[in-house]
Amino acid sequence: MSYVKKLYKRGLITPPKHVIDSIQLEVETGSVAYGVSTDHSDVDICGFSIPRKAMIFPHLRGEIQGFGKQTQRFDQWQQHHVQDKDCNKEFDFNIYGITKFFQLCMDNNPNMIGLLYTPIRCVLFTTKIGEMVRENRKLFLHKGAWHKFKGYSYSQIHKMKTKIPTGKRKETIEKFGYDVKFGLHCIRLLNEIEQILTEHDLDLERNREQLKSIRRGEWSMEDILEYFNKKEKELETLYTSSTLQHSPDEPKIKQLLIDCLEEYYGDLSKAIHIPNKTENLIKDLEGLVERYKK
Repeated sequence: MSYVKKLYKRGLITPPKHVIDSIQLEVETGSVAYGVSTDHSDVDICGFSIPRKAMIFPHLRGEIQGFGKQTQRFDQWQQHHVQDKDCNKEFDFNIYGITKFFQLCMDNNPNMIGLLYTPIRCVLFTTKIGEMVRENRKLFLHKGAWHKFKGYSYSQIHKMKTKIPTGKRKETIEKFGYDVKFGLHCIRLLNEIEQILTEHDLDLERNREQLKSIRRGEWSMEDILEYFNKKEKELETLYTSSTLQHSPDEPKIKQLLIDCLEEYYGDLSKAIHIPNKTENLIKDLEGLVERYKK
């Protein structure tokens, strides 16, 4: 049983009804997945669900896009700061609809890539569909990840320099001179994209000892900035030489999405046009002819 369903039954969370029984993958992300958690760490639970068929294929109910009443879409449900007194933990939930989840993964959103590569010990609940996605997670990786991860890393640097601290974060700054959590995530993101560009794979826990040392305050803000500047230059060079595919293979990712939806809903031939092998062969031949003409 998923954590969402467990906490819903106890009245601690209020997800949409269609989410409760349609979760396909639920993992614990954040510091636990990176191997740097403490006893005081919050529990970040993320995953994806498959909404009702009409939410993905509204035309099956006769809807004409842009005209009249539109079917309500489902992108994601989130609920934060959920207190569970039984285990003295605070939970944050983020459950995405499968189509938004696939889009974010294809865009190489760092949070979604982290979700895909969460260690097996952090997988709280999964189905056959969840396993289908995890087994094909390398399909989503491409060189565009560098721009996404670099942007997120820049964001952490900016927050480290400018964000006004409150609560526990204020205590951290008073103790170490800066918010070590922002510094930790900046370095983590750079290390992760280096793995992706070099190995076309990702181990979230590989640099946990380095990240723990940052969390303990053993790195100054100057150390973080120096590492960032040095690593950024190295990664720009690595980006150029990396043999990782330049952009996502959208047709293959779309086929994986269709396979997942058919596993859940059954035959989709009346909901979406799925080209057969002959049609794909004709398209390939037409493409060859056009390239030859040029």
